[in-house]
Amino acid sequence: MFAWEVKFFSELSALRLYQVLKLRQDIFVLEQTCFYSDMDNLDQKSIHVLLISEEDDDLVAYCRILPAGLSDPDVAIGRVVVAENSRNQGLAKKLMKKAIEFVNEEMQVPVIKISAQSHLQTFYQSLGFVTTSEPYDEDDIEHIDMKLTISI
Repeated sequence: MFAWEVKFFSELSALRLYQVLKLRQDIFVLEQTCFYSDMDNLDQKSIHVLLISEEDDDLVAYCRILPAGLSDPDVAIGRVVVAENSRNQGLAKKLMKKAIEFVNEEMQVPVIKISAQSHLQTFYQSLGFVTTSEPYDEDDIEHIDMKLTISI
């Protein structure tokens, strides 16, 4: 079983913050061999969506929601990640749906932006995102901008 936590930065316990930073480092820096500064001073103003294993209280999936104007004129979802040992269970889709639901219900904005790794384009399209840019390099990984229009 899993439990959702949606928190502001100040609400994250030391354990949860450690789990978030470790998971992001394990996947984005080590697994993808992408050496970049993950701690970008945006976490403090973001909303954090965590999926926790109730069995061992471990973080299995995570993303952050950046309010409009923080890094983009639109609300953005970023740092979407699923722990390696929890993949292929549909958790990424559940995570994104939870984040989209939060934006829709709590922030009530018409558009969500993501900067997606290009190889995940089909996955994000399955959630309704539309590609809005040509591919570009971000930290030596090809990305594309995508947007989801929400009916509010």
